[in-house]
Amino acid sequence: MRAIRKLLHWIWAGLDGLRKILHLLLLLLVFGVIGALFSRPIPLVPDRAALVIAPLGPLVEQFSGAPLERAISEVLRQGPTETRLRDVVEAIDAASKDERISSLYLDLGGLDGGGTAKLQEVAAAIDRFRKTGKPVIAFGEYYAQPQYYLAAHADEIYLDPQGVAYIDGFANYGLFVRDALDKLSVDWNVFRVGQYKSAVEMFTRNDMSAAEREESLAWLNSVWTTWKTDVATARGIQPTVLQDYADNTADSLRKVDGDLAKLALDAGLVTNLEGRYRVEERLAEITGTDEDAHSYKGVDQWSYLANVNSSKALSTRPVDKIAVIVAAGEIVPGEQQPGTVGSDTLAGQLREARFDDDVKAVVLRIDSPGGSTFASEVIRREVDELKAAGKPVVASMSSLAASGGYYIAMDADRIVASPATLTGSIGIFAMFPTFQRTLERMGVHVDGVGTTALSGEFSPVRPMGEQTKDILQQSIEHEYRRFIGMVAKARKQPVAAIEAIAQGRVWSGIDAKRLGLVDQLGGSADAVQLAAQLAGLGDDFDVEHFDFEVGFGEALGLRVQASIAKLLAPLVPQSMWPTLLPRSLQPVVAELDRVSRLSDPRNTYMYCLACSLD
Repeated sequence: MRAIRKLLHWIWAGLDGLRKILHLLLLLLVFGVIGALFSRPIPLVPDRAALVIAPLGPLVEQFSGAPLERAISEVLRQGPTETRLRDVVEAIDAASKDERISSLYLDLGGLDGGGTAKLQEVAAAIDRFRKTGKPVIAFGEYYAQPQYYLAAHADEIYLDPQGVAYIDGFANYGLFVRDALDKLSVDWNVFRVGQYKSAVEMFTRNDMSAAEREESLAWLNSVWTTWKTDVATARGIQPTVLQDYADNTADSLRKVDGDLAKLALDAGLVTNLEGRYRVEERLAEITGTDEDAHSYKGVDQWSYLANVNSSKALSTRPVDKIAVIVAAGEIVPGEQQPGTVGSDTLAGQLREARFDDDVKAVVLRIDSPGGSTFASEVIRREVDELKAAGKPVVASMSSLAASGGYYIAMDADRIVASPATLTGSIGIFAMFPTFQRTLERMGVHVDGVGTTALSGEFSPVRPMGEQTKDILQQSIEHEYRRFIGMVAKARKQPVAAIEAIAQGRVWSGIDAKRLGLVDQLGGSADAVQLAAQLAGLGDDFDVEHFDFEVGFGEALGLRVQASIAKLLAPLVPQSMWPTLLPRSLQPVVAELDRVSRLSDPRNTYMYCLACSLD
């Protein structure tokens, strides 16, 4: 019996020892996985390498969505890929001073626009790179208009022999749904102030009003002139060549037997017609050959930035800082994810800069069509608090800073805009749809009683009474007068002068400068230098971007779940990813989705629905 117990004891001891060893191995595995997820070796930069700029999706001021959601959607190819503007500019500027970088290669097939003002920032960085004497080579299998704008700034522009350089100018065509609302028996009650405040016209008309046509042609022609001038200057041609290329494509194409690539070559838009591998051979002549890849020696933007930033992290930085805070997307109340301007989120960042003793000035970088009147006011107050604390604020306008986007900029010490920025749109509107007639068509009726004249008036299932309509109209007229008065005070102009250029009218940056709505033309770097000057700083300061921080737990989850999603992606056929609507109906859904995000407590908005240009 004792022998059996001893045997069982030995067996148990052996199993327990095995359990401890397995636990140890499991812990080592877990920590190994964590280490692998978080340890990224610093990428090497080959000598005489080409820096490869290959943007994907639109250029943006700020990545949209939660970091975890972005990672999952990207590895599953479900979400829109984005390229942050400042990453591209920083990489090019660093490369211009880096002896390891011999050239710049623009591979532009994945770029999906983002606005001419942002393209101007990248083009300016390319021009700075070219001034060092290092060559810039661009390649495209197909150049859409935004892609060609950047390619035009290269020394050598190559187009695939089967490709096309497509230039069509700018347009403002919108959806008008009045007939659809009538067919659905929806009463879309709208209220507005400003002759050109056309944001509500899509609900009240079936076509563009005369005022909107006048306004749209003015800013479209202004931005188009800027675009043509920039490209023509870069290519050493006349702007009329580009106008003729777009206006007379059919006639010109007939002269080259329908060859779209030759059309671009003969117009002087490209240097030569070559395929991708021929272009890479040309790059290899500059960089030398990478024996492992049997191609040119290159480093992509992300690897290069990782290398450069790791070196910066080891260097000491000055204490004085210029904080750059981004307001990108529609302005809505409360806390919001990146890509939308949450009033509490942005106000919190401005407050953080106010109480940070190392921050001496703030650049508010705006890329927004506006939104909630209430949320815009919350943000404006924090801009005023920064100024009251003695910290200069410079508003830097990206592609779009209209309506509420202008409202949060107007109290800044200085406003800097790109010539192609869309801004102004100083006006107010309100919307309140009711669906009682829709319900009646389905046999559903609403009835009841209330204790006051206003009881149940703001119900979407009852018709809006005349008193309620009067309340909304008076409210937006008050907000409009207040908006104009505040702009006049901030810009030090008479109220009558601001009212004459307000009326909800959209202006290009170059016209806004002429009218006194902005102080100077320039990009984000100009705004930073101006902020440093206003703060009395020399050249010894740091620029700190107030990004959304990712904690250790979220970063770990991000890496783990993204890795799992990447492993599972091949098992999920792309055909199973749902396409709920035909492509032709997606613009309609996008417009309705945009409207559905409007959430002002009083239903009053400083919003430019028509401000969309690429």
